Amino acid sequence: MILTPQRGGLVILLSFLLAFLLTILPLPEWARFYRPQWSTLVLIYWTLASPQRVGVGVGWTTGIIIDVITGTLLGQHALAMSLIAYITQKMHQRLRLFPIWQQSLTVLVLLLIEKLLALWVMGAVSQHVPSLTFWIPPIIGMLLWPWIYIILRDLRRKFQVS
Repeated sequence: MILTPQRGGLVILLSFLLAFLLTILPLPEWARFYRPQWSTLVLIYWTLASPQRVGVGVGWTTGIIIDVITGTLLGQHALAMSLIAYITQKMHQRLRLFPIWQQSLTVLVLLLIEKLLALWVMGAVSQHVPSLTFWIPPIIGMLLWPWIYIILRDLRRKFQVS
């Protein structure tokens, strides 16, 4: 087996940094409920594209960073992102073969799992139950998935991320 140095770690890091920036970007009051789960979408892509580099540990780290920058309960997003990374990593060979519309449906399920875990944690710490607008971001993430997939795939190919 020939080991080649892995390339493109900076591209992966910058894509996560952009996702973090989009997560904390100020939005008008009416648009706050429509903010996609940017970090989760980027995590899903990189776990699909490079499962040997991006996995549960990166998911946990990403979740902790999201918890810190959004001020949620420490570990809430870390638990969800770790689970999403694990599921994506286990299914990556199958998901890669799906057409983009089937990948979008799978992404919807993964984003809903993240929201369900967040709802479970909120209930466990006796926070108020969110309104139905709580469920809008997974649908928006599903609709954005084809564009996110194409943009990150082109970046991965251009910078030869291995």
